[in-house]
Amino acid sequence: MAAGGTYLPGNGIIAGHFRENDHYLISRPEGMNDWLLLYTIDGEGYFHTPAGERSCGEGDMALLRKGTPHSYGTKQGRTWHFMWAHFEALPEVGLLPVEEVLICPVASSSVQRQLARMFRSLLQYSRDRSRLWQELCENQLSGMLLIMAEHLTEGMDPRVSQVMRLLSSRMQEQLSLEELAEDAGLSVSRLSHLFKQETGSSILDTLNGMRLDQAAMLMTHAGRTATEAAFDVGFQSYNHFAALFRRRFNRSPSRYRDG
Repeated sequence: MAAGGTYLPGNGIIAGHFRENDHYLISRPEGMNDWLLLYTIDGEGYFHTPAGERSCGEGDMALLRKGTPHSYGTKQGRTWHFMWAHFEALPEVGLLPVEEVLICPVASSSVQRQLARMFRSLLQYSRDRSRLWQELCENQLSGMLLIMAEHLTEGMDPRVSQVMRLLSSRMQEQLSLEELAEDAGLSVSRLSHLFKQETGSSILDTLNGMRLDQAAMLMTHAGRTATEAAFDVGFQSYNHFAALFRRRFNRSPSRYRDG
């Protein structure tokens, strides 16, 4: 039985705290228009996507990518105690490998406790509804995604990790491949190949994804128009921005902004 869920109106965040038996099953063959972040407190669940099935046990974080056909539920003969949050777009997802569902084991008990506290804070902020509750909720989500990125990129080539950090911190700038390659100490062709090999995405696609997610947040929470948001995050052409935005969010920037 669900231990409680909360809908956060206005920014598309839904969060909850569930304890489910092995009859629990969610199936979405068409995928979702948002992301799902989940942390398992104890027990075991699973995710099934076109790439296969992945288990999610005690201390594991999971991130289900938007648009991915999927089902998930409690493993047979087990219970599954977990906290979860749906959200539309946050720039930090750009720091993560591109997979249908990411499973991130967290072995450290202190980090596990930190994640549980962050999820509980997210739920508390949603109930209190203070003046800045939406921003406080997003801060918790961003922090959990950064913890996940830190764990999942530990084995990543440090030069690729360095480029990911540069893209995230300087997304508004017109960064060239030559500049990134020089900073990483690699040729352009070697960096491009290594980046795609390590992340599953090209440098340009990764940067554009970060920019689009940031633009969506600016329109939703900062009152920026679509045109203003496009140039705020570093796009030089509004038409190019709008075409990429439709592809990522399945609607135009103006429709997205108007809800």
